Amino acid sequence: MLMAIDVGNTNIVVGAYDGERMLTHWRIATNKQKTSDELGILIIQLFNHAQIDPGAVNAIVISSVVPPLNHTLEAMSYKFWHLRPTLVSAELDLGVPIKYDNPWELGADRIVNAVAAKQLYGAPCIVVDFGTATTLDVVSAQGEYLGGSIAPGISISTEALFKRAARLYKVEIRRPNRVIGSTTSDALQSGIFWGFVGQVEKLIERTQMELGQQAFVVATGGLAGLIAPECKGVHKVEPFLTLEGLRIIHERLTNAH
Repeated sequence: MLMAIDVGNTNIVVGAYDGERMLTHWRIATNKQKTSDELGILIIQLFNHAQIDPGAVNAIVISSVVPPLNHTLEAMSYKFWHLRPTLVSAELDLGVPIKYDNPWELGADRIVNAVAAKQLYGAPCIVVDFGTATTLDVVSAQGEYLGGSIAPGISISTEALFKRAARLYKVEIRRPNRVIGSTTSDALQSGIFWGFVGQVEKLIERTQMELGQQAFVVATGGLAGLIAPECKGVHKVEPFLTLEGLRIIHERLTNAH
């Protein structure tokens, strides 16, 4: 059984795979202060709660954008599963040549998403990831990772607004019935929701224009299910694209040996 771990700035998503089939997944808060013991015990408890034997894990693959947790997760893997985990980085042969000027600047999650999108939907393709940041990643028709764009994510943007504007308050992020809000709450929901829809649509439009051909667009990330269906140009929403990419990478590296 494979354990795939996607470490983001806000959440850590853990998936358990039996071959190509995801058995279950869990989402826990990212906490840089957690020790390897705490994370190991927590994950074992999650396995047990799902009635899945944690001892059946025979491989661990990790995508992390939080460097302080890398050693913690490696230590956890050694101590609780006696395994050396695979940490995804630009130096691995992942089947997607990276044309970024400095590949070491590239977040592991963006590499994994590109691998998954190419494998699942073909090339060219574009990944829109609604995470702590909203990112677009582009794979060319030749299957090469070209780069993309990064914008502040929905949650951190709205948090900044609420902190800096004394008379504004937190609202639920949801699709409003009207664009013209008749209350402050309605106006905030309208501006947040349709503002980010417009942002993503324009980024997709300009990315397709620069690419010079139509690419398949897949959306992922925490708020993809809410925002992406309203965005023109998005063909598919895949909430677990990063976990799928980790599974695909594990299979590729395993078959290469």
